[in-house]
Amino acid sequence: MELRHLRYFAAVAETRHFGKAAEQLHMAQPPLSQAIRRLEAELGVELFARTTRQVTLTRAGEVFRTDVERILKAVEEAVARTGRFASGVEGVLRLGLTGSASYRQLPALARLLKREMPHVMMEVHTEMLTPAQELGLIERRLDVGVLRPPIRQEGIAHRSLADEPLVVAVPAEHWLAEADVVRIEQLRHEDFIMYGATLGSVVNDAVVRSCLASDFYPHRAYEVTETSAALALVAAGLGIAVLPDSIRSAPREGVLCKDIEDALSVPLALAWRADDDSPLLQRLLGVLERNEMFLESVDRNVHESTGGVT
Repeated sequence: MELRHLRYFAAVAETRHFGKAAEQLHMAQPPLSQAIRRLEAELGVELFARTTRQVTLTRAGEVFRTDVERILKAVEEAVARTGRFASGVEGVLRLGLTGSASYRQLPALARLLKREMPHVMMEVHTEMLTPAQELGLIERRLDVGVLRPPIRQEGIAHRSLADEPLVVAVPAEHWLAEADVVRIEQLRHEDFIMYGATLGSVVNDAVVRSCLASDFYPHRAYEVTETSAALALVAAGLGIAVLPDSIRSAPREGVLCKDIEDALSVPLALAWRADDDSPLLQRLLGVLERNEMFLESVDRNVHESTGGVT
């Protein structure tokens, strides 16, 4: 059974007239009548009751018409969806994010995509360290990542989204709870909650370098793999955590965030495969560019031999 025969049937069923249907289909009437006869022979039923004056659907024809309308509508939608996918209007965007980026950048990206790319569905993977995101990109399990440069893997392009100052998260009952601004020196004797030492965290590196600039090394009391876990331990009164400013976007009961006047900052970037020319990615980059989400206006295709993650 050919799709064109279903279209022929639908036209005759709509017009109840072979001549009008043939005109609508831009074809001669005899080939149309022959095609409908072949269709009826294939089905083994009569679809139309024909007289010299009119053409009407049989009961079998009425049933067939319902299914044919559904099939043709599905085909039209499939064609339309394919076109939208090819132009980057529709599809699935697989997005990886570091833990802290989930608090501020994820809501901003989600709002932007809902407004500018409403037919695109996001598949979100949070609390992913930068090496895991790099691997996900290279292995094509992720389309884009929100991570912290420098980037180790070759073939990954990125553009800067933010340069975040570090803040200190302290328990609500901490002796610094009333302070407006904190100096790194004041944290000398504190118990630090940090990302695992083996993870090569960019945030950890910035924290350590900030502390060394004040002539002390942070006391690592607890190690975590997730930002949410660090904040939970702070809320429990087990120590302090020096983290990117984006954690302010997800207030947690029992935790206060204080500016640090002499701490370093940490970068955040959007990354993708440098050879990815998919319409969906190109449309996303264009949307982010138009909405001024990037810090700079030049694409950067980089791979670095050193660096870390958060």
